[in-house]
Amino acid sequence: MIKTDARLYGDLKSILVTREQIDKEVAKLGAQITADYEDKDLLLVGILKGSVVFFADLLRAIDLPVKTEFMAVSSYGAATKTSGVVNLVKDLATDITGMHVLIVEDIVDSGMTLSYLSKYLSTRGAASIKIATLLDKPERRRVDLKADYFCFTIPDEFVVGYGLDYDEKYRNLPDIGVLDPRIYNDK
Repeated sequence: MIKTDARLYGDLKSILVTREQIDKEVAKLGAQITADYEDKDLLLVGILKGSVVFFADLLRAIDLPVKTEFMAVSSYGAATKTSGVVNLVKDLATDITGMHVLIVEDIVDSGMTLSYLSKYLSTRGAASIKIATLLDKPERRRVDLKADYFCFTIPDEFVVGYGLDYDEKYRNLPDIGVLDPRIYNDK
């Protein structure tokens, strides 16, 4: 486990959410999803790469036999703000007809990616499509979208850690921190 005095933490302005807070909220969310999807055919769809840490922890917190899949989309590249263009990089390999699909994402920011994915998947015969996210950042929303499940509402700060990245770095931080602007303003 990375200690908070590790070098990676030197690039943070502050820690926004601790690993202990994350563990507690993910467990609560898993229990809620377990209750809501009892006796339903549930498919968790993780959005690569950012959701992978949250996805793994949430999956273990759900006490149901669930199926898993992954999709990959791109709208950020090496930027700190979405380009507004969603590119589907990896599609589902599973037929979702009749399944209850729960899209698992790391953060709902502009909402554009999840709005696109929800519409895209709704044409494929799912019984339902809902969204679970670790972080909700409503100040940045550009479309009318609300996550059905979320752990934390956060302010409009650029955050990294627990799967979230900047230019593919910092995903391995166990806490969620606000990245110091000097890191991305130099580019």
